Amino acid sequence: MRYLSTRGSCPPVSFDGALLGGVAPDGGLYVPETWPSIDVHPSVERYTDVAVEVLAPYVAPVLGRDELRSLVEESYGTFRHSEVCPVRPLEDGLWLLELFWGPTLAFKDVALQLVGRLFDRELARRDERATILVATSGDTGPAAIEACRGRDRVDIVVLHPAGRVSEVQRRQMTTVEEPNVHNVAVDGDFDTCQDLVKAAFADGELRRDLRLSAMNSINWARVMTQVVYYVTSAATVAPDGPVSFSVPTGNFGNVLAGWVAGQGGLDIDRLVIGSNRNDILTRWIDSGVMEMEGVEPTLSPSMDIGVSSNAERYLWELYGRNGPVVAEAMGDLRAQGRLDIGAARLERVRRTFSAVRVDDGATLAEIKRVHDETGELIDPHTAIGVAAARAIPSDPDIPRIVLGTAHPAKFPDAVEAATGIRPQLPEHLADLLDRPERADTLANDPAALADYLRATIDS
Repeated sequence: MRYLSTRGSCPPVSFDGALLGGVAPDGGLYVPETWPSIDVHPSVERYTDVAVEVLAPYVAPVLGRDELRSLVEESYGTFRHSEVCPVRPLEDGLWLLELFWGPTLAFKDVALQLVGRLFDRELARRDERATILVATSGDTGPAAIEACRGRDRVDIVVLHPAGRVSEVQRRQMTTVEEPNVHNVAVDGDFDTCQDLVKAAFADGELRRDLRLSAMNSINWARVMTQVVYYVTSAATVAPDGPVSFSVPTGNFGNVLAGWVAGQGGLDIDRLVIGSNRNDILTRWIDSGVMEMEGVEPTLSPSMDIGVSSNAERYLWELYGRNGPVVAEAMGDLRAQGRLDIGAARLERVRRTFSAVRVDDGATLAEIKRVHDETGELIDPHTAIGVAAARAIPSDPDIPRIVLGTAHPAKFPDAVEAATGIRPQLPEHLADLLDRPERADTLANDPAALADYLRATIDS
């Protein structure tokens, strides 16, 4: 498999190049040259077996099946559920895909437990080190740190928006003691952190000297690994298809993985996007205009995003894989704050995607409703997914799967406000709130970040 930049002005790379590069040199995102067909035999039931079948075409010929299987088995051996990502009925016609059984209680573990090992394997093969630079809105940071902590060949630096993540999310980052882990609280929102990361990658000398790489969903390995749970959940709920998914998302990465699964042949009727009040994706699908606005803090902080970076991968397909056109479109979005895709392209988008905006009041109401009617506690992000699924008219004969993206104990204040019940952390995190924290602070300044990285990382 070869990987191309969405902006079309650099040569193709193999999987290892896309993995370690993260962002293409021209500022684009790597995408596979073709979409492999998903052909999982009906008798294949174990999550790890499905993962090997789905991922093998994306990593070939860099990684053989036997080595891939070993990494997959090791990665998902860290999960607390034997099915890794179980799916179970929530209410009539609605299923819950539980993606929070990994070490940090969020769906990011599903990808990053494997991605961390892929990094380790490739760096060992090359006898190199790398610096992983990550921006997080709350869940990617803990999962990336958990994947990298204590590893010999990587340093990891995570930028989080100061005061805009939950206490559990923050402490999952700042209480890690390994010396290769560095946390930075940035004055701003997630987009501020993401822009700082992109500026660092655009600095060719800094990128080369520190061997920068990324674990955000701007790294293709993140997206491809998330394709697997769409396949396993669909096979469980609707083996003969079709099925619909409702996905709480801000950065478009999680729902993009569902779209990729559809490109591979999975029978998906509809992908429903759930947004909070930072609703750039819902406004885009309503109007055809992607327009940047200020980011407001919400009860679902992992979705507090003003620019959905992964939409660029979908736009690349929507614009006929024309890299220069995509580069111009992304430039216009940054310069003018808006991008109008036009009526014809919007019609294509709406054939697959729907979107719903769910504000904080509606989020709390949905957490309460689900608990009152089913006895289940769900976190605010999952509640947005459930509310979005229920808001979109659907064929009652087509099952709907909601992606449960985080354990309710990651957001105990919101869950308690809605239900009166404060969810408890699992045993392995029971003392999290008592652990000492360590983090640095940084202004919104690319030069300050560059100086920090050079001073912190032993190059």
